[in-house]
Amino acid sequence: MQQESIYNLIPKEYVPPPKEPMYRSAYPSNLVPTASTFNNHTTSRPKINNINGDYELVKGPHSHKGQSNSLGRPRGSYKPDTTMFRLKNTGTMGSNQLPEIQSHKYPPSIKPQVPKKDEKPIHGLKSNKNFIITNAVENILSAPKQIVEDVAWTSKKDYGKVPDYLTKIKQSIASEYEIIRNMHISEAEEMDKQKYLLSQEEVQQLKEGLKKKWESVNKEYQSITHIRMIDTVGLKRKKEQCEKELAQLEKDIEKLNKNYVFVDTQK
Repeated sequence: MQQESIYNLIPKEYVPPPKEPMYRSAYPSNLVPTASTFNNHTTSRPKINNINGDYELVKGPHSHKGQSNSLGRPRGSYKPDTTMFRLKNTGTMGSNQLPEIQSHKYPPSIKPQVPKKDEKPIHGLKSNKNFIITNAVENILSAPKQIVEDVAWTSKKDYGKVPDYLTKIKQSIASEYEIIRNMHISEAEEMDKQKYLLSQEEVQQLKEGLKKKWESVNKEYQSITHIRMIDTVGLKRKKEQCEKELAQLEKDIEKLNKNYVFVDTQK
């Protein structure tokens, strides 16, 4: 059980554990499992193979079929593997060899070493210091404590007044509002300069032109509507186009009938 100590707060250095050796099976990877039926293809041996778990599957008197086929290696090229033999201490019960002995290392100790048997602690130390007199002298020679008085906040000169930083912020906000208002006024003046009033002669000329345009479009529209059957796509589209133009011309003429007509040069 670990005892309480201030040294326990010091973080210990992390030592990664040693990596275990890679596992390698003592048995060959191409060994047929016990009682397997994987190797019964194209052979006359029935049911199961490798009942006794041998390293090599004994074929016995049974021979494989299909030796005259053209797939696979040619006949006679299958040679025994010279590495496939049973090694010492590699039976089914495992190896008899014990693992290697690894030396155990304790972590570095932080506590002080235990004193040796011939070392003796020092006992019976005495001091001739007179603590009473020393205490009295220190108190006599020490400077008196300074009494800190409470600050009278109500007696300050700026008590009850608006702070300077609030006044500055208010002035900056007012100046920004003034700049924005001047910008809006200048933009409105620029927009007013871009518009001008049409004279009565110009308005009358525009009205006459729109009326002539309306009469020509209306004449074309009347010629289409007098047809008994409008059965073609072209006539239908022409009729719809004339209706749109007549409606727009009527709106324009209605705008020109007002007392004052302004023209915006930006549009």
